[in-house]
Amino acid sequence: MLKPLKNIVKAVLESTRRRRNEQQIRRSSRLVTRAELVRDLARMGIARGDTLFVHSSLKSLGYVDGGAAAVVGALQDAVGPEGTLLVPTYYLPAGTVKAACEMEGYVFDPARHGTNMGRLPETFLTQAATHRSVHPTHSVSAWGKHAQFLTEGHHQAPSIFGEGSPWQRFVGLENAKVLGLGVSMGPVTFYHVVEDALGDAFPEPVWDERTYTIPCLDRDGRRWEVPVRPFARAVAARRIDYAAREDLRDYFRREFERTGLRVNGQV
Repeated sequence: MLKPLKNIVKAVLESTRRRRNEQQIRRSSRLVTRAELVRDLARMGIARGDTLFVHSSLKSLGYVDGGAAAVVGALQDAVGPEGTLLVPTYYLPAGTVKAACEMEGYVFDPARHGTNMGRLPETFLTQAATHRSVHPTHSVSAWGKHAQFLTEGHHQAPSIFGEGSPWQRFVGLENAKVLGLGVSMGPVTFYHVVEDALGDAFPEPVWDERTYTIPCLDRDGRRWEVPVRPFARAVAARRIDYAAREDLRDYFRREFERTGLRVNGQV
């Protein structure tokens, strides 16, 4: 009885917090429309037929008319029916990858578990045409031309970001671009692809010594044991996504802009 009550109270408090945040953003920001977002994305070089991997912070965009659904719609308009969108819809019930690995009784079920990555991923996940990869910590969802190809078989990949994962398949596509909406380079998970590809040759011991297995259910209800190797806690403070490592983010931002790999824009 206490657990369901706690969940109800938590949901009410979260809903209240979101409403207050929306009201504050509405008071302090100008209205942004779906059409304006499409125009601004085009100015940044996003074109029809592109495949976009989108990391986002909805509140950083200001007050968008139509909220997260309008942003998703604008992204779909920008890439068109021949394009593809990917969004991280990770589900971490205990807060971290390591904690999920050590969580007793956890079985990931994409039909039952949502995402705790924010409003835009939540909204994206509810769309009927969205495909979702089966993975207990790093599930990715996709819409568009390459959606099925990018998400299928993730639970059979030997590692989170390795061969057969959505990330490895994404980098092999033409016109593949990573889009950060209202976020810095820190939350962009693609640096893990390099760590995974280099393995023991990577200059830092970025992975935990142990590889766990976490059970998952696919869409047909079949059970799979999925290998998950957590990130090493010892190097967390040296990572680009660590809050205090603005120096790393600035360094890569400058290098990517110098080489033309990064384009800045305002939406």
